[in-house]
Amino acid sequence: MKIFLISDNTHTLAGMRLAGIEGIVVHERKEILKELQKIKEQKDLGVLLITELLAERVQPEIDEMKTSKTLPIIVEIPDRHGSRRPADTLSRTIRESIGLKI
Repeated sequence: MKIFLISDNTHTLAGMRLAGIEGIVVHERKEILKELQKIKEQKDLGVLLITELLAERVQPEIDEMKTSKTLPIIVEIPDRHGSRRPADTLSRTIRESIGLKI
């Protein structure tokens, strides 16, 4: 299974390429949706990495893909500027999911 990145900047893509992950840089909603459609058609793609900024622009489509229970697994990642989410996102997610405060 392959991993693919959809990024909004070349620096994130360059870093991922050093790890052997191919990808593309896009900026507009239309471009993102076009790439997501291509990804849905690929049968050998296991993980899709997408930067948080781009995921926000197509959140309904990302949510639909996540809940479809088919590959690829979608992981929203911070870009080179850091995460756009609050610092306690992971702790809050765990607390909401299983009711355990860490």
